[in-house]
Amino acid sequence: MRIGIDAMGGDYAPLEAIKGSIEAKKQMQDIVPVLFGQKDKILDCFKELGLPENALEIVHTEEVIEMGEHATKAIAHKKNSSINVAYKFLAEKQIEAFIGAGNTGAMLVGSIFSVKAIDGVLRPTIASVLPKVSGAFGVLVDVGANADCKPEVLNQFAILGSLYAQQVYGINNPKVALLSIGEEKEKGNLLIQAAYPLLEMNDRINFVGNVEGRDLFNDKADVVICDGYTGNIILKLCEAFYYNLSKLGVQNDYLDRFNFKQYGGSAILGVNETVIVGHGISKSETFVSMYKLAKDVVSSQLIDKIKQSF
Repeated sequence: MRIGIDAMGGDYAPLEAIKGSIEAKKQMQDIVPVLFGQKDKILDCFKELGLPENALEIVHTEEVIEMGEHATKAIAHKKNSSINVAYKFLAEKQIEAFIGAGNTGAMLVGSIFSVKAIDGVLRPTIASVLPKVSGAFGVLVDVGANADCKPEVLNQFAILGSLYAQQVYGINNPKVALLSIGEEKEKGNLLIQAAYPLLEMNDRINFVGNVEGRDLFNDKADVVICDGYTGNIILKLCEAFYYNLSKLGVQNDYLDRFNFKQYGGSAILGVNETVIVGHGISKSETFVSMYKLAKDVVSSQLIDKIKQSF
């Protein structure tokens, strides 16, 4: 399985991306990492790590899309960037998945421009895991791709999230819930109130109604749906609690499950190929987890299941 990586993406690129790729190759004999980026900088890192020049496959690219750049403009103008070239390879089936910890907006926009959204999908979305107190995993959709949503978009997020939970995390008939400020059907803002009946009538999901923020980490739902604005705030809040409590010396097995290094990244759902976006501060351990997630998504045939559903 050939998996491409944006070697120039992230705060510690390309060194940590390379270290993660080497370790992933050791742990997973059936994957072939393909590095996209500036060859001279990658080879300098090879030398620093004591690696031969042929340690990993390299696709040379001249340009880099920086973290702070406008995503759409960068994708349009930097044709020879590591992200753009990698997406070209992905669209041409020269790699089976693409992972990156660089500009998240560029990763999302690039996926839509290159491999395209699956027919019928209104808005591709980004999903993240929810560690449950019971030891299980849940899925939160959306966590930042779509700050503003329409009711029919949330309805599609429910289908995408349900398929993701089922195919990748092995959750049978996942319970899908809508995030609101109360369990009652009438609660919530205009978006939530309009989305509720659509989800209720959707026979492709196991809809269980509304859940509140306090229910995110219990077993009331396996998949929680919200707009990307809300989801991203939840994601960053969880990160803050984990880091602050860790700095205070709190040690707890459940708290450790909020360490993003274990999960690597988040899948972009609703595009025609497997794309995983990671945190900008990712180091080698996190990149290994990103490779594992990419491999799991490809092996699960999630993309084909989504195409069939839509």
